[in-house]
Amino acid sequence: MDDIKTIVNGLANDTIDEVVAIRRAIHAYPEISFDEVRTSELIQKKLSEWGIRFQAGIATTGVVALIEGHNPEGPVIALRADMDALPIEEKNEVEYASTRPGYMHACGHDAHTAMVLGAGKIIHELRDYFSGKVMLIFQPSEEMYPGGAKVMLEEGIFSRVKPDFIFGQHVLPELESGTVGMRGGEYMASTDEFYITVKGRGGHGATPHLNVDPVVVGA
Repeated sequence: MDDIKTIVNGLANDTIDEVVAIRRAIHAYPEISFDEVRTSELIQKKLSEWGIRFQAGIATTGVVALIEGHNPEGPVIALRADMDALPIEEKNEVEYASTRPGYMHACGHDAHTAMVLGAGKIIHELRDYFSGKVMLIFQPSEEMYPGGAKVMLEEGIFSRVKPDFIFGQHVLPELESGTVGMRGGEYMASTDEFYITVKGRGGHGATPHLNVDPVVVGA
């Protein structure tokens, strides 16, 4: 059997141009949370081209693919990518800049999607080399509450096949190009949303102790 690392490196070199093209296509047409229709269609198109089985329409636009090794009985590993962009105006002057005013892939989700697709293509070509299964999870709405991950779980994406490990990768500009960092459990930031209503009481500036200043309460 050929050295697997050499084979992977060769396949990666063969795939890199296609992965870059996928990432730029997604970057040029950013879609916000639960509206990743065109992005989802591109993912499905590529998976179909490569002969990878998948289920679409999960949590609106989510896609889950499954690659089985030569012996499907074994560990299940999942690779997860988020797909949504942000409501931000892009100012970059590149040929693949956003074509949608007011929307931009400012958080790297275009890269995440392209990387998992590229990894999936390589893993599919190497399916005779491993036992077990590999899931590819393309998640909508990472940026907006309640989040696509929660909805996908509620819709039962692990009801038939449950991964033993999930790798939820994210680009990190602080890491040198060509390196990978890993950490188990929670990592990076997460935000929650909550809403409050403040009811103040007006009055005179000379008697602030008789007023209820909503600015102070809100702060």
